[in-house]
Parts: sequence; C-alpha cells; structure tokens
Amino acid sequence: MTAKLIDGKAIAAEVRRKIKDRIDVRRENGLRIPGLAVVLVGENPASEIYVRNKCAACDESGVLSSSYNLPDDAPEEDLLALIDELNNDAGIDGILVQFPLPAHIDADKVTEQIRPDKDVDGFHPYNIGRLALRRPSLRSCTPRGVITLLEHTGEPFYGRQAVIVGASNIVGRPMGLELLLAGCTVTTCHRFTRHLDEHVAQADILVVAVGKPGVVSGSWVKPGATVIDVGINHLKDGSLIGDIEFDSARERAAWITPVPGGVGPMTVATLLENTLYATEELHN
Repeated sequence: MTAKLIDGKAIAAEVRRKIKDRIDVRRENGLRIPGLAVVLVGENPASEIYVRNKCAACDESGVLSSSYNLPDDAPEEDLLALIDELNNDAGIDGILVQFPLPAHIDADKVTEQIRPDKDVDGFHPYNIGRLALRRPSLRSCTPRGVITLLEHTGEPFYGRQAVIVGASNIVGRPMGLELLLAGCTVTTCHRFTRHLDEHVAQADILVVAVGKPGVVSGSWVKPGATVIDVGINHLKDGSLIGDIEFDSARERAAWITPVPGGVGPMTVATLLENTLYATEELHN
C-alpha cells in the first residue's frame, strides 16, 4: 500500500476561490467587504514571512487586510491599547496577533483582550468553550483546517478511532474537540503518555502536532490509516520535514499529508473563512 497524498495546497486554493466568489457577491450587492487586522510585534523573520503570506492570501481572496507593526520593545499596554482600537473599529471583522510574542508580553492576556467575535484565530477561551459545548462559532484555524482536509478524503468520521499526538492549546486540544464533534472516539497523547507506539497503532485517524522530527515512527502507523502531519521542522540544509517518518508511514497509510504543502496552506485558508464568517454571521 502506498498512501494517497492529501493535497493541502489544492484544497486551500479551492477554499480561497469560494471565499472570493462570496466576497464578489457581497461587493456586487453593495455590502461591506470583510476586514482583517494583522498585528506583528518585533522583527521575527519567520513571523514576518507568515504575515506576508496571510496578507497575500487576503489580497487574492478579496479580504481587506491592514498590517500593524510594533517594535520588539513595545510595552504590553501599547499592544493592548491597539487591540482595543481594533475591537471598536466597525470595519475590522478579525484581529490576528502573530505569535510568538516577545517575552515581556503576556500572550494569554493578549488573546483574551481580543473580542471573541473578532478572534479569527479561534484561541479565545470563549470560542474554545463554545467548541467544547458543541456550539462552535469561530474555530481554531489549524484544527478546523485539518477537518477540511479529512472531509476531502471522503472517509467517514463516525465511530473511527482518532489519536492526536500533542496537546497544545493551539492545535492538540482543540483538535480533540473537533474530532469529538465529528463523531470520532478520541485519544490525546502528550509528553507523559506511556507506550506511545501502542496508541498510534490503534489510530484510524492520526494527527501529529509536536514540532519534533521523527517523533512518530512510520512503522507504528496502522495499515489503512489517515495520517495528518501538522509539524513543520526546519533542517540545517533549509528543507522542511514533519513530525512523522514520512516515507515509511506512506507505505502503511491510506492517506497522508505532505510537509510542506499539507496542513499549512489550510491554516491560512481557514483564517479567511473565519473572517468571512465573522462578517456574515457575527457583524451583519
């Protein structure tokens, strides 16, 4: 068996096209165009690339994007004040503060300063809580993007055993809630989990989001499983690899995401989906 690739770039492009079509209809009907504010603190090169990619995706899809850059030593209160301004700006539907933040800024405080109806990253406790209660509103971008990728395989969710490796607030925990909502039986593994290989071997759907190359051996993968690799790891030669041993995993899985070109593009596409959702459903 050689797994079929889940082409995140192609699926994300399809999502962006649909968003553009809906925004074009809004424009033709004289309705307001969705607005996204992107805030960057400092000069982290990786963050700058991410912000440029997000703004480019906005331009392609017709979302109005505004960028706000603060210096690395900007006081926390300046960032919170900027967020308040954006919270009160009727032309802004989504606020994205690019992480990581400088050490002197409390990331949790920043996340909670963003109005829940403008939290297009889906990180606010209010939005995570709604997902936990099966009443989702704005959903965490990467986990929701993973669900979109899984839907495109045509494989069922109901009753399947889903295993998540990684329990971060950004991916692992909301991913578990998304898969539970979809009807899976969910196991979340973390750094204290014993016998990780045994848990992975039970997975019909495997999602790995740790940020450590080779944390999951391809030999552990259940034959016929659907494998989602969220990890992005930079090697010294400049190449990117995921968290899973790709070549050996591909020989056992039925479906697998590549790195790059798998989950990453869907995260950005879902950000745009969230922004349009906020415009149409929360701010109309």
